[in-house]
Amino acid sequence: MSETQLKEDLAKVIEEMEQKCQENPDSIMAHHHLALVYRKAGRHNDAIRELKRCLEIDEQSAEAYINLGAVYFELGKLDEALQANKMALLYAVNPAQAHTNIGLIMQQKGEQDKAIDAYTKATHHDPNLAFAWVNLASAQIMAGNFAEALAAAKKAVELDPDFPMTHNNLAVAYYYSRDFQSAKNSIAEASRRGYPVDPNFIKAVNEER
Repeated sequence: MSETQLKEDLAKVIEEMEQKCQENPDSIMAHHHLALVYRKAGRHNDAIRELKRCLEIDEQSAEAYINLGAVYFELGKLDEALQANKMALLYAVNPAQAHTNIGLIMQQKGEQDKAIDAYTKATHHDPNLAFAWVNLASAQIMAGNFAEALAAAKKAVELDPDFPMTHNNLAVAYYYSRDFQSAKNSIAEASRRGYPVDPNFIKAVNEER
């Protein structure tokens, strides 16, 4: 599908969803779906408006808070993103996603210890959430905790071997654990699955014996 066709399709969906919101102004589902389409179209301010409308309808909508946090994160508004996800923690039945998002925000802020804490909480709430494990591995690497990083990276690959990033992060963890052959094998697997492995990292691994 061409970019022009995609834009035309999104515009049509937006028009239809806007009409539904006009017909059902108190439908949280209609406003939420419109917000998601706005976000996909890059209309972040419109998405924020619709998500806030969702929260006017239901101030305890964890999903609305999580998506609001995601939009703020994309805009680089980390404090607002953090606040939205903290609100999601108050109402989510399973707060694993909110904790994972908080981990991403803390990593972006360069606060690795807080990121590790958030990701660890996410894995406690949902041990099968591969995205939390792969990011926990990344944060542990940044913090210099290589044994913990390797354990987290292995868990991520176990849970979602089709996710290319898991193999890349496992390669990095193996590298810092000085298991260079395993690092090479994981690089090959990440590349095979389409992950753009950093050429400088590949060079560094290949230079090791």
